[in-house]
Amino acid sequence: MELKNPILPGFYPDPSVCRRGEDYYLVTSTFEYYPGIPIFHSRDFVHWRQIGHVLSRPDQLPLDHLNPSRGIYASSIFYHEGRFYVITTLVGNAPYRENINFYVWADDPAGPWSDPVVVQGAEGIDPSLVFDQGKVYYLGNLRPYPDTDSTARHIWLQELELSTGRLLGERHTLLTGGAMQNASAPEGPHIYHIGEYYYLLIAEGGTSHYHSATIFRSRHLTGPYEANPRNPLITHRNLRWDYPIHSTGHADMIELANGEWWTVLLASRPVGGDYRTLGRETFCVPVRWEEGWPVFSPDTGRVEERYPAPDLPPCPWPEAPCCRQFDSDKLSEEWITLRTPRRTFYSLTERRGYLRLYPGPESLRETKHCAFLGRRQQHMRYAVRTAMEYRPLDGEESGIVLLMNHRFHFRFVYGQWEGEKKIRLIRCFDGQEEVLGEKAWEADRTYLRVTARLQDLSFYAAREEEAWEPVAEHVSGTLLCKEVAGGFTGTVIGLYASAEGQESSNTADFDWFEYRPLEE
Repeated sequence: MELKNPILPGFYPDPSVCRRGEDYYLVTSTFEYYPGIPIFHSRDFVHWRQIGHVLSRPDQLPLDHLNPSRGIYASSIFYHEGRFYVITTLVGNAPYRENINFYVWADDPAGPWSDPVVVQGAEGIDPSLVFDQGKVYYLGNLRPYPDTDSTARHIWLQELELSTGRLLGERHTLLTGGAMQNASAPEGPHIYHIGEYYYLLIAEGGTSHYHSATIFRSRHLTGPYEANPRNPLITHRNLRWDYPIHSTGHADMIELANGEWWTVLLASRPVGGDYRTLGRETFCVPVRWEEGWPVFSPDTGRVEERYPAPDLPPCPWPEAPCCRQFDSDKLSEEWITLRTPRRTFYSLTERRGYLRLYPGPESLRETKHCAFLGRRQQHMRYAVRTAMEYRPLDGEESGIVLLMNHRFHFRFVYGQWEGEKKIRLIRCFDGQEEVLGEKAWEADRTYLRVTARLQDLSFYAAREEEAWEPVAEHVSGTLLCKEVAGGFTGTVIGLYASAEGQESSNTADFDWFEYRPLEE
């Protein structure tokens, strides 16, 4: 059996992992998307399935009016004395000053998870927990506020009262900078007590081409910490810019039940040029210990596409279907929406066998929740299709969206504009809209199809299944990446309905939605 990277393809950044016996659980960042923090389960460290979200109730996750790439940043997961803990940061619009660091707990990783416990007085991002000798510590990252003259960035530690979220006693600065003094963006810290040493693993170098993971050790939890002479543990900044895997870093190590050591980390795969349409993804590499230090991917020093699998009994999960039929009372776990929903915007029961969206006045072009449900793009070549029953009123639209954020996206929709019903492909680039293709249209049931081959997108509509008519072909998809749109997310593909500023009692019904990878 092989381990194939990425183990979680698509927009699944900042991974953290823990073990309970022979079971492994992994979480990633979600930023402005709801529910927050997907949690995955594996028994062989090769096959992973999502079992839920950590933050799945509106009162756990207020994302209202947050800008793109704010919201839930890097999270860390732990299993300690029969209970799971996840600690994370809710990042506000005002840089850093509105951050809320908090943790939740659960006895069952599938949930339900507790209400948030806010860590009082903890600034910065990317928190972690340290359980050591009967005490609990908060491990944090300090980033200077933009309205001060300070440029100091450091990793700090302070005792935590787990029941209340209060910080206790003295704060200890463990690192200033990183492998080098004042290194760029030291963040994502984890501490492991292994043998006679405490090991401090961090990310540094930013989250693009210069990203890396570095490690330090000390005989005492509070330091001083010495740098690994082999640092960085992993980076691809020394490789060519068009290397098929880049931006490696933000790692979390784990000892498996059989004694092997592995690490999960983020990396990116450029799609059709230096475009990270898939976002930052979760990868995995083996670890070997030499002379008291871990060595990542010891045979090559690079993140490879394949490794021999860990020596654990294989445990594959049933494959998820490419086509979702909406015949359950609950959406499958891959579906997410933008920001926290404050109204009922969909139903799976009002019309059995259909996903019904309720268009409201909110638009995808605003930093508001709207009637949108999506799933992550996970392949460089794919096709999506849906069957929609919808009669648009004037000013309304519904269909498929390819989304980077509210200012950069494609809307492939059936709508009515100035009394005329049409299928339109609308490109939103930096907030400016352009119609790239349209057709006069009249149908109670409409089929929509999008194909993507790297950065080449084509859009088709049909009144009868498989009777496709091109609306726009060979459209560049390069706006759907951080290199153009900015931010930390990846492309999300989904279903959308809006009354564009008006109240509406209309509905858009989707019979099924298919996302299918295409062959190379």
